[in-house]
Amino acid sequence: QVQLVESGGGAVQAGGSLRLSCTASGSTAAMGWFRQAPGKEREFVATISWSGGTLYYADSVKGRFTISRDNAKGTVFLQMNNLKPEDTAVYYCAAGPLIRTFPSDYKYWGQGTQVTVSS
Repeated sequence: QVQLVESGGGAVQAGGSLRLSCTASGSTAAMGWFRQAPGKEREFVATISWSGGTLYYADSVKGRFTISRDNAKGTVFLQMNNLKPEDTAVYYCAAGPLIRTFPSDYKYWGQGTQVTVSS
């Protein structure tokens, strides 16, 4: 059983930046970030392989968000720049065996952290 704990959410104005962190209690392979806005389904944001050599991003965040990981610390990061009001959501960290973009492919989930971007 792997436990994931996110941190780093908050409220910022449009154009601002936030850095989310997710620390795992055990070894993980692929790690991903998803988000869910009120009344919407959970959607893929970014994912990274264990080595960090394979990365995928949702089109809506390409060029603005960067996913990275520090395996020595068991932590994955999501650097979010040039934030927009439409980025407002609860952000979830997830861990799974393979790089995937569907929530159902991830076995372990964090509790989520709120990101609010005002215009």
